[in-house]
Amino acid sequence: MVSRRRFIENGILLGSALALWSFKPRAISFSGDEFDVPEDLQKEMYNKALALAKLKIRGGSDHPVFKKPFLDAAFSESIFYWDTCFIATYAKYHQDELPIANALDNFYDRMDTDGYICREFRPDGTPFWPKNHPVSMNPPLLAFAELELFSIKKDEKRLAKVYPFLKKHFRYWVQTYQCPDKLFFSDAFGSGMDNIERYPFGWQDDKQGIPLVNLHPEIFLYDYLSSKWNKQGRSVDASAQMCLFADNMAAIAKIINQNADIKYYTAFHEEVASAINQHCWNEEDGFYYDLGYGKQIKRKHIGMFWTLLGGVVPENKLDKFLAHLTNPGEFRTKIPVASFSADQPEYNPKGAYWLGSVWAPTNYMVLRGLSLYGKNDLAREIAEQYYWAVAEVYKETGTFWENYAPADISQGNQASKDFCGWTALVPITVLKEYITK
Repeated sequence: MVSRRRFIENGILLGSALALWSFKPRAISFSGDEFDVPEDLQKEMYNKALALAKLKIRGGSDHPVFKKPFLDAAFSESIFYWDTCFIATYAKYHQDELPIANALDNFYDRMDTDGYICREFRPDGTPFWPKNHPVSMNPPLLAFAELELFSIKKDEKRLAKVYPFLKKHFRYWVQTYQCPDKLFFSDAFGSGMDNIERYPFGWQDDKQGIPLVNLHPEIFLYDYLSSKWNKQGRSVDASAQMCLFADNMAAIAKIINQNADIKYYTAFHEEVASAINQHCWNEEDGFYYDLGYGKQIKRKHIGMFWTLLGGVVPENKLDKFLAHLTNPGEFRTKIPVASFSADQPEYNPKGAYWLGSVWAPTNYMVLRGLSLYGKNDLAREIAEQYYWAVAEVYKETGTFWENYAPADISQGNQASKDFCGWTALVPITVLKEYITK
């Protein structure tokens, strides 16, 4: 796990929270190397992304449900949990223009009394997915998003206001999805990586999963094999995201003087991180794997790198683990970072959504995880290559895309355009935080 010496302050482990949320955007400068992007193009992309984002502000006093203007992905008429959390990673720089806090509040306002928050709400404010199935949950990143806003505005009153909601939400995750081995299970679609198969190779439905009911097939049909694989497995990404959530909660508790809570969150982090390393790390391969029936499932996907941002990877495992990230035959594709390793049988060089496509949220997760571990040179290299590729596609198409092809300098073959949306974090946040010498 992350060295305790690096992030101890007044005896408190700060992990991936305060240590990262105290950093400042770096000064931007370029030299004439392979991935140089001219300054005028940087400015054009930044302004275009901001303009597209402003077009996607919804709600207001005339709206029947969402009475305050809020920034949205505008992917559909619904609002989406993890999209909104990653939108916060760039909207934090323009909070007066982009009402991102209201967007986060939309989810708190619809939280059940037990802490459940559906990952998608329809335009009438009702949850789209059934509560009794993990398809209804997205990566638990609301605390991460709140600290993103705090990193710029330092609004302690807001943190104090949302903290009780976050505590209930954390508790719901623990009570609902944590297993006796301390790891967490999840749903493939609910994980946010829609079409990555998470079950063991050759698996057939054993009727042991939580059944999916009460869907709306006229809108969306989720009835393939992945929908039947959930509590039979353990998810590295969900478990590592809960480690991140715990770190975030400890950080917020420290900021708002809820110090009695910090010990619980730090102990939780230690316990879950230890379980991930005990059960999911493969020493021979130097990689983490999800579990199925207690056995490792050797599918390599981008979700494993949540262990970086979650502060899970011990220092003595780090180099072996990062070798997969830097390998062009795995994740360091022509546009980095591939969502599905290039040596996997289902990998698609054109993208095929999460079977290889390069996504802004997971790339930012990787960059922030590398920053946490002090791998700043590698983070900058990946950021520059990624930013340059997005700029090249922008020059050809005049816009930003939902995802990008891993093996070609192009948008993914299943990608929406004008996606700002979370892709705005590339021309705004990646530029501000990582494009430097």
